[in-house]
Amino acid sequence: MLENKSGLYAAFVAKDTRFDGRFFVGISSTGIYCRPVCRAKQPKAENCTFYHTAAEAEQAGYRPCLLCRPELAPGSSIVDATPNLVYRAARMLEENCGSGQSLDELSGRLGCTDRHLRRVFTAEYNVTPVQYLQTCRLLLAKNLLTDTDLPVIEVAMAAGFGSLRRFNDLFKKQYNLSPTALRKRTLEEQKNTGDVTLALGYRPPYPWEEMLHFFAGRAIPGIDIVQDDTYMRTVHLVTSEGKHVYGWMRVGHRPHKNALSVTVSETLLPVLPQVLARVRHMFDLYCDPEAVYETLRVMNEIRPGLCVLGTRLPGCFNAFEMVVRAVLGQQITVKAASTLTARIVDTYGTPVQTKIPGLTHVFPSPEDILALDGPIENHFGPLGIITTRSKTIYELARAIVQKEIDFELPARPEEEIKKLMTIRGIGSWTAQYIAMRTMEWPDAFLETDAGVKKALYPLTSKELLEMSNVWHPWRSYATINLWNTL
Repeated sequence: MLENKSGLYAAFVAKDTRFDGRFFVGISSTGIYCRPVCRAKQPKAENCTFYHTAAEAEQAGYRPCLLCRPELAPGSSIVDATPNLVYRAARMLEENCGSGQSLDELSGRLGCTDRHLRRVFTAEYNVTPVQYLQTCRLLLAKNLLTDTDLPVIEVAMAAGFGSLRRFNDLFKKQYNLSPTALRKRTLEEQKNTGDVTLALGYRPPYPWEEMLHFFAGRAIPGIDIVQDDTYMRTVHLVTSEGKHVYGWMRVGHRPHKNALSVTVSETLLPVLPQVLARVRHMFDLYCDPEAVYETLRVMNEIRPGLCVLGTRLPGCFNAFEMVVRAVLGQQITVKAASTLTARIVDTYGTPVQTKIPGLTHVFPSPEDILALDGPIENHFGPLGIITTRSKTIYELARAIVQKEIDFELPARPEEEIKKLMTIRGIGSWTAQYIAMRTMEWPDAFLETDAGVKKALYPLTSKELLEMSNVWHPWRSYATINLWNTL
C-alpha cells in the first residue's frame, strides 16, 4: 500500500475515513505525524512520508499530532497483516502493554522463538516488537493525560512504565514535551469523578443501535445491562502478578468523533490495557467495513438490503461467560437462556459493589466451577439445567483451565473448532458460534441456524453452505447481516 504515495496523499487530502488507522503521515515541515483524517492545515506532498504504524512514525523521529491524536486511530483487522502471527503479536502487545510481559513470554504464547518473532515483526511493521510496545505504552499514557485528571504517577503505572522517572524521560525524548506540559495544553477541563473515560476510534459507518440491540437481547441480569443508549457491565480480571481486580465499565457512542467512549471504575486501572483490548474485540473496532462490504455486497443480488455497509461482528468481553450462555441457549429461546445463566450468576457468581443499579455480580470463573464438590449436575440440576448441558459446561471449564482450547486470537481457529466439537454436547452450530464470538473468527457460517434459514427461505442447509462459498473470508459478517434482516 505504501508504494502508492500519490494515492495515499490523495486519501490524506480527502480526509477519507476508510484509511484511518491503515497508515500514518509524517510531516517533515512540522516534525509531527498525523492520521489521514487530520483537519490541520494540509501540508505539501513533498513534506509527507507515509508509515504503516504509529510506532514506525515515532521511530522515524516524528511526534504525535495533538489535534488528530493518533492514539485514537482504529487498529488493523485480522486480514491486514501477513503473516497472521504478526497481527496476533501486535494485538497481544496492545493488550498486555501494562503487564510487563517479556518478549520471551509473548513468543511462547504464540508458539515461536523470540528471534523468529522479532524477524517477522520487523519485516512486516519496520519496527521491533519492543519499539511497538513502547509506542503502545506512550500513546495510552498520552490518551490518559489528555482525557483524564489522573495523577501522572498513576498514568505511568497504568500504561505499563516501571517508574515515573522512566516514563518522564521516555515521554520527553519521544515527544519533546513533558507529561505535565501536555496536560496543561489540554483545553478541556477534567472533572475529578474517580472514574476514567477514554475514547476508542472506529472506521465509519458504525451500527451502534444494532450492536446495542444484540447485546441487550443477550444481557445477563446482574452482569450487564443496556440502558440510556449505553452498554454497562461488571468486570473481573487478573493482573500479571495474579491479583484479582473487580470493577465496572460503561461504553457509549461519540458518532461525531467516530469513536466509542469507555468509562471504567478507578479500581480497574491496573488492568486498563486488558479492558480496552476486550472492548475493541467486543464492539469489533478493528473492522474495516469497506473490505467486508466489497466481498459481501453480492448478497444484495439475492435480495436488496441483505448486506449493509458497516455491519459489525459482536464479540464478547468474557469468553467463559459467553460459551456458557451459548451452551445454555441450545434449542431454547434467547430469553430462556438468559434466565438460566442468571441463576448460575445468583448462585455461584461473586457479589461486587458498583455505582450502577442492576450490576451486582461478576460471572463465576472456570476455576470456580471446577472447585464445586461432587458431580456438576448436582449443582446445576436444581437451577433447571439438564445433565448434558451441565457436563458440557464443566468440560469447557476444564479445557480453559488446562489451556486445551485457545479462545484468544488462536492461530488456527478451525483447529480450535475441531477441539470444541470433541466435547460432548457441542455440535457444529455451537462450535462455529463460539468461534465467531470469542475467537474473532470472521469466516464462521451457521448454515443450520434457524435465523439464517428464515432469512434465505426456502434454501436448504446444503444449499446455504454452497452459496456461502463466495462470501469467504467474511461469512461471520454474512451471518450477522442475515440475522439483522429478521
